[in-house]
Amino acid sequence: MAIGMNVTVKSKAKTTKKTAKESPHPLPPDHPPVKFGKVGVLLVNLGTPDGHDKKNMRRYLEEFLTDSRVIEWPKIWWYPILYGIVLNRRPQKSGEAYASIWNEELDESPLRTFTRSQSDKLAQALAKHDHLQIDWGMRYGNPSIASKLEKLKADGCERILIFPLYPQYAAATTATVNDKSFEALMKMRWMPAIRTVPPYHDDPVYVDALASSIESHLSKIDFEPEHVIASYHGIPKSYFEKGDPYHCHCQKTSRLLQERLGWPDGRLITTFQSRFGPEEWLQPYTDETVERLGKEGIKSIAVFNPGFVSDCLETLEEIAGEAGEIFEEAGGEHFTHIPCLNDSPEGMAVIQTVVERELSGWL
Repeated sequence: MAIGMNVTVKSKAKTTKKTAKESPHPLPPDHPPVKFGKVGVLLVNLGTPDGHDKKNMRRYLEEFLTDSRVIEWPKIWWYPILYGIVLNRRPQKSGEAYASIWNEELDESPLRTFTRSQSDKLAQALAKHDHLQIDWGMRYGNPSIASKLEKLKADGCERILIFPLYPQYAAATTATVNDKSFEALMKMRWMPAIRTVPPYHDDPVYVDALASSIESHLSKIDFEPEHVIASYHGIPKSYFEKGDPYHCHCQKTSRLLQERLGWPDGRLITTFQSRFGPEEWLQPYTDETVERLGKEGIKSIAVFNPGFVSDCLETLEEIAGEAGEIFEEAGGEHFTHIPCLNDSPEGMAVIQTVVERELSGWL
């Protein structure tokens, strides 16, 4: 009996010693296999259809336009319009617009290409933290927020930082990312600890990155723009009147950027684009401003999109394409679109700075 007991004790000691090498918190031999001890970062952008055909566009637009953060009208009014008119007409038109900017090589939208690259480059920049795991997802379309949170949790992330990729806060952007994230967490038995990134519209690293991007672009073209337009995505004016701080955040970004560039009042113009539906949106509107400038005799302008972390349909098709045509048809001669920060060194410096700050105490 004594010999048998000694053998058993030795066996357990060896098992415990081996487990201790693998983890500072050894699990009992009969414990189900689990991964733990990691910190996750999930970059989340607006979203993208899986293809620009009618079926994929309809599925994407339905998810987007049934979000009550995006369209705040009562469903009893909105849904008959959405399902009776919008989803029967808009998929084809939107699909044609996406086709004009589609990344044919990878068969995906530029937004997906850039967001994946941002995630990969951030992982490389923070590779020294071996317990840190970086991933990316989309609020609408694929990969979904829920699928990525499940993956991060399964990979051992006990703490996750959710990063809505919007410098300026709006309920229709930042808030809906957080809504969807916590909706996914509600279905988890074992929830990770969560942090969400706040808006960074006035962060010096972000303002400096925008300024450097603008200065670099303007130094490479053969004309000097008389005006530079900061075109932000619009929201209905009623959302602002209900207390959404988005308009204030946009105005502050523009003010700080003008000061950083040292430009006189009037050279930088703030406008809002991409309005949808019959109600009034934040003004002045980008398309109307571009047309007015052309008709007033302004011959050269540049437009950039400080509210977009990555180039997408609204920047490449609506601004680089349509806005340029509107300006030229109104009498303008020189038009340039300044790309978003995308995965440039300046853009990645912004993302990395914000992530490292918000992970304070977790790394």
